Amino acid sequence: MHAMHYELTLPGDYDMGIIRNRVARVGHLLDDWDGLGFKAYLVRERGVHGSPVNQYAPFYLWNTVEGMNRFLWGGAFQRLVNDFGRPEVVQWTGLAYEEGGAAGSPAAVAVRRRQRMAEGGELVAVMEEAVGETRRLAGEDGAVLATAAVDPHRWELVHFSLWEHDMPKAEGDVFQVLHLSEPGRGGLPRGRQW
Repeated sequence: MHAMHYELTLPGDYDMGIIRNRVARVGHLLDDWDGLGFKAYLVRERGVHGSPVNQYAPFYLWNTVEGMNRFLWGGAFQRLVNDFGRPEVVQWTGLAYEEGGAAGSPAAVAVRRRQRMAEGGELVAVMEEAVGETRRLAGEDGAVLATAAVDPHRWELVHFSLWEHDMPKAEGDVFQVLHLSEPGRGGLPRGRQW
């Protein structure tokens, strides 16, 4: 399981309707992408949910590296690069995944929290804490799903959750969900990933 994310930060006066129309036009193209657990098409709008910026910032959870690589190098990602330039793509190794009590509901918002790991801690304890946080988030009212992943190059954790309502019980950056492609979500392994 691999998490992937990129952000396109747009000007403060950018018409976010352009992004909404883009997602409405092309979002379905990944609805049956082999190797993709899910892709959440996300936006933040300046002044909404406390966001200081306008952003288009999709989040992916991949079942296979082959599916991810085919997306990045096979032409699908190139369309975004052609239109907006090449963003920095961040990848993390999956630690945990859980379905929430609202798993059958459409997702309204997502919450992403990135955090650097403190020096000196026992790695297994930090990873177990991330797994526990994933379980906690998935157990909250309105949670659709929750996941955690780690980048051992930068020693950074990411917690990501989807919510059926706009009052999530999670800390982090809040995004509006425009579309959810989830061809392999049912095949994502549950629980701890080691």
